[in-house]
Amino acid sequence: MRLNKFLSFCGIASRRKAEELILSGKVSINGKIIKDLSYKVKPEKDKVYVEGKLITPPTKVYYLFYKPKGVLTSLYDPHHKETIKPFLDKLPFKVFPVGRLDKHSEGLILLTNDGELANLLLHPRYEVKRVYKVWVSPKLEEEKIKKLTQSGVIIEEKLIKPLNFNLLKADKDKWIYQITVKEGIKREVRKIIDFLGGKVHRLVRIKFGPLSLENLKPGEIRPLSRKELRILFSFVSQLKNSKILDKTSSAELT
Repeated sequence: MRLNKFLSFCGIASRRKAEELILSGKVSINGKIIKDLSYKVKPEKDKVYVEGKLITPPTKVYYLFYKPKGVLTSLYDPHHKETIKPFLDKLPFKVFPVGRLDKHSEGLILLTNDGELANLLLHPRYEVKRVYKVWVSPKLEEEKIKKLTQSGVIIEEKLIKPLNFNLLKADKDKWIYQITVKEGIKREVRKIIDFLGGKVHRLVRIKFGPLSLENLKPGEIRPLSRKELRILFSFVSQLKNSKILDKTSSAELT
């Protein structure tokens, strides 16, 4: 990671202020003053000092968050006051959301300060599954759903094909469906429902990769349990291994 980003990540200063520290010669790495803004730090090997003080990265943390309806998955937005920032400010660590839910959607979001893990979970090549419950009216035509799951639909120049699309039950004048997707396109489920001729009244993400919303309530945040951490790390390890295997296969082909 770039040196200014590393200093910001460690809570030393904003990226801009970190650049000023670097250019003024106040930052050294492994005993050598570094003024190169493009320098990349290897946190597991490099010893970084600011004005003679050793800087250590914060402990990596992982939380599950139930994003309520009506707030943006953003730490700052000049056009909207309601963001998730007040919820994150209550935590003892600086974290960021892994992925987004639109303002009117709710449900599971992973919060962490582990950038590598976040990048793996969000990278389109890995097609990490997202599962949603969605309240729709009117009832969707079963033939259209069947055709969609078999052939897919082009959204934003990409073929979208839900892995599962099941009717759970009727709820008064609405129908509740459970939908599993893997593409991670913005407002993906809403666009699918619109394509099928339905209107979304409520949309809740209940699973992201190996993590589940379970009994979490809107606005609640809790750290992952040891079991959840083991499952998450095992899942991410599989993603890493698949990336290594892809590279090996490509090298063998060339």
